[in-house]
Amino acid sequence: MSGASSAAVAVRRVQAPGLGELAAATWSNALLIGHEVVMSGMTAHPATRQAAEAATPLGAYEQTLVVLEKAKALVEAAGGHIGNIYRLTVYVTAIADKDEVGRARRDFFAGFAHYPTSTLVQVSGLVFPELVVEIEAGARLDIDLRAAVPPVQTSIKKG
Repeated sequence: MSGASSAAVAVRRVQAPGLGELAAATWSNALLIGHEVVMSGMTAHPATRQAAEAATPLGAYEQTLVVLEKAKALVEAAGGHIGNIYRLTVYVTAIADKDEVGRARRDFFAGFAHYPTSTLVQVSGLVFPELVVEIEAGARLDIDLRAAVPPVQTSIKKG
């Protein structure tokens, strides 16, 4: 190694009100690494919702909104806002739910200049049978997808 030293980026665990982590958990709900908020997959499991609403099973649309609200809460706890969310990885147990998930994303990010990037995949199951959607989200505190910025244009030279 040369004489140059590199400074480590600070890592801070992010905790949001109402989004507790189990004492025995071997993961963090979210970490702030520099300007990046990295989040674990979130679900709308009844144990993580208010008692009155937990008794009612939720469909894909409703579960997606619950999960996106959790991601928003974590980003806000890290010092950011909803416009910082730039990446979603969505896991569904039935690909037929993709339209309801898409509708929830449109409603949640309504008015944004740009939607977050997204991958949607079908999985054979989630940790509890009543869950049909799980979402991992990524955010950067130094960007805002609500703001309009011209798209990047590239030219391809034919050779």
